Amino acid sequence: MASTAAPRQATLYRMVMEQHTCPYGLKAKDLLRRQGFTVEDKWLTSREATDAFKAEHGVKTTPQTFIDGARVGGYDDLRRYFGKPVADPKATTYKPVIALFGMTALMALAASHAVYGTPFTPRAGEWFIAFSMAVLALLKLQNVESFATMFLNYDLLAKRWVPYAYIYPFAEGLAGVLMIAGALTWLSIPVALFIGTIGAVSVFKAVYLDRRELKCACVGGSSNVPLGFVSLTENLMMIAMAVWMLIAHLSGAGM
Repeated sequence: MASTAAPRQATLYRMVMEQHTCPYGLKAKDLLRRQGFTVEDKWLTSREATDAFKAEHGVKTTPQTFIDGARVGGYDDLRRYFGKPVADPKATTYKPVIALFGMTALMALAASHAVYGTPFTPRAGEWFIAFSMAVLALLKLQNVESFATMFLNYDLLAKRWVPYAYIYPFAEGLAGVLMIAGALTWLSIPVALFIGTIGAVSVFKAVYLDRRELKCACVGGSSNVPLGFVSLTENLMMIAMAVWMLIAHLSGAGM
């Protein structure tokens, strides 16, 4: 027989004001409903009402969820209540890198299909590296100051000449865009070869010789990606692309 048990009840207090609706309140409400709860949705429609609620219950934040009359807590507390993972903003992770390379690979395959009618061409491999360089540069350029600060922890040239830390993302972006276009190879090849070689040597020394535990500046200055394989791969990809283009250029094959 089908269950006739009534859904469990939850009371949610969240900020819903004329110019602000708390996103965590919306997420908490959605989570409760997906877990089979009916939600008594209590709106805190002013700063005064919110402050009074916090004072009454001795809490510092909203939203706040109550189940069976007992306070569960905020959105993260609610996720823990249901046995769901809660992200640690300080934890190291490779997710940004996986997402980046996954998307640039799909972009390269799509571009190859659009131009040649098939996604699997040598040009797709070249575009994958060039697109990756351009997107990595974009992430660094979102906050050059933050990137430079992190970069100065390990890059050998930047430590000797600080302006290089600010030049690097522009140089990487320029080389990537030129390689996408297959233009000005006389410029893109030496730029990619230079910054890639310096970067690879710097990362290898910092991680594998000095055994330092650092965060990688490869996806921007606010990332929690550990310095090591990913950054080394980024630099080796640039070197490989530059060498590949140089060989093609010298053999007269072009790009």
